[in-house]
Amino acid sequence: MNQKIKLLSAISLTFVLVLAGCSSTKTSTETASPNATMSVQTPAGSVAPAAGGQGSELTDALAGKFKGKKVSLFGPFTDADQKKFEESVKDFETKSGIDIQYEGSKEFEATIGVRVDGGNPPDIADFPQPGLLANFVKKGKVIDLNKVFDPAKLKANYNQSWLDMATMDGSNGKIMSGVWNRSNAKGLVFYNKKTFTSGGYAEPKTWDEMITLSKKIASDGIKPWSLGIESGAATGWVATDWVESIMLRTTTPENYDKWVKGEIKFTDDIVKNAIKKMSDLWFDDSIVYGGRKAIPTTNFGDAAKPIFANPSKAMFINQGNFISSFFPEGSKPGTDYDFFVLPSIDPQYGTPVEVGGDLYAMFNDRPEVRAVIQFFSTGESIKSWIQSGGVIAPMNDASLDWYTNDVDRKIAKAVQGAKTLRFDGSDLMPGVVGAGSFWKGMTDYVSGTVDLDGATKEIQGGWANVK
Repeated sequence: MNQKIKLLSAISLTFVLVLAGCSSTKTSTETASPNATMSVQTPAGSVAPAAGGQGSELTDALAGKFKGKKVSLFGPFTDADQKKFEESVKDFETKSGIDIQYEGSKEFEATIGVRVDGGNPPDIADFPQPGLLANFVKKGKVIDLNKVFDPAKLKANYNQSWLDMATMDGSNGKIMSGVWNRSNAKGLVFYNKKTFTSGGYAEPKTWDEMITLSKKIASDGIKPWSLGIESGAATGWVATDWVESIMLRTTTPENYDKWVKGEIKFTDDIVKNAIKKMSDLWFDDSIVYGGRKAIPTTNFGDAAKPIFANPSKAMFINQGNFISSFFPEGSKPGTDYDFFVLPSIDPQYGTPVEVGGDLYAMFNDRPEVRAVIQFFSTGESIKSWIQSGGVIAPMNDASLDWYTNDVDRKIAKAVQGAKTLRFDGSDLMPGVVGAGSFWKGMTDYVSGTVDLDGATKEIQGGWANVK
């Protein structure tokens, strides 16, 4: 769904990226407007749709005022994902009488440009890549959602970081470009719980504790880390995820944002420091299964296999929450496996969470379209996906009780407690960098064909090809 995962899905159709919970608000009650027949989850009743005025279209829709209206939505969901999406909106369609006409395409990135620039945009589009949406925002093609929502209620239902990531430069100043619906978490260190527990190990709270634990596990006869960056045409993306997570732990969020925009170069010491931090671990053959030489040729999904061998040959894999799709069939979250968030490196930056996700943007302004996009800002809009497992909501009004296992619930809590959230950096960068020179440069570096200086120069060179 983001650019790396869309490439991955062409290679392996066994998973979908998803994640993200949101703020520290944890209590929820179920409320509904007097005229509504469908309930909307709200924390302490604070984000229920307005009874009138700005942001009241969802209430009107649930009262049946737009019955018979149609709203078109274009996005990247196809096959099983399309079925899950259609299931997630079925109840709303029944209660409101609005027909959400969804069209999915595996060529979404190319097609949406043709439609928008050709004057035939969908009412709403689902962007897994904020960078792609930003292009249309700059052209003034996207409706500013500050005019569609009551800003106070939107603010109440999302961690401020989500709202910041949706705020983009328009043709006449900054606008709220969209609302976040589904998301996924990165920087989660999964482990075989039975092996971990029997070894008497404890989850580390800092990077230094993690390295000390890694050496202890190695001395006990198990390689701590299983790493693999092979992914066909997308080889190298695993390394970029590591660098992004480390950047968030070694410099300010503002510097991370500048780096993503190209204002801080890859050749800068800030970036080199993050890459070196990663390679200090990756290139230590004493703690990596198969050693450095195996990393470039090991498929990212196959890297999970040594962890679940009997007995375990490795302990940890750092990935997004989708990686559980590659665990042995029947593996039970919380029983067979668990995780901890990649620990803090510099205490002043805490433990940020890197995320990916779906950003819903509005291109045509009609009351029924407003109602639908307001619906997509509620946890109710993805409740059925959450209950099917593997999906985490970015909204505060999504109840933790909806999650079907302790691991998903733990991920949601981790995101809710994060003071800093940032989107996957390579997915925000122009494609020739984020899915081009960044992937290739990191692969060359891990393979040993270039040193750190050579790799960062190679990656930075991609910016010269940005049009």
